[in-house]
Amino acid sequence: MSSNSTHSVPIARAVGESEPLPTETHASEVLKVSTRSRPSAVAGAIAGVIRDNGVAEVQSIGAGATNQAIKAVAIARSYLNEEGIDIVCVPSFIDVSIEEEERTAIRLIVSRRSSI
Repeated sequence: MSSNSTHSVPIARAVGESEPLPTETHASEVLKVSTRSRPSAVAGAIAGVIRDNGVAEVQSIGAGATNQAIKAVAIARSYLNEEGIDIVCVPSFIDVSIEEEERTAIRLIVSRRSSI
């Protein structure tokens, strides 16, 4: 985030790993997952964001990171089901800039399931 910004924007954070990932500015908190991320730690973060906001965004780049992210969503679902909360996950692609290089990431929007 540049120092010229007139509004505060939460910074993306890496979850379940020892080293932070490069971040970029987003309108809401983004959970960034790497191959080294622990799915249970990411799941806890997803569950916390769902409890607070109802929607969480998870990003991953590469097969290993995406595998960890999907496992985390499944674990988060089991955590939240114990509280009577069901979630859905909508995957998509998103272009991100890391160290001035454009990459394509997987974006998972995780939200509470609407009652029918």
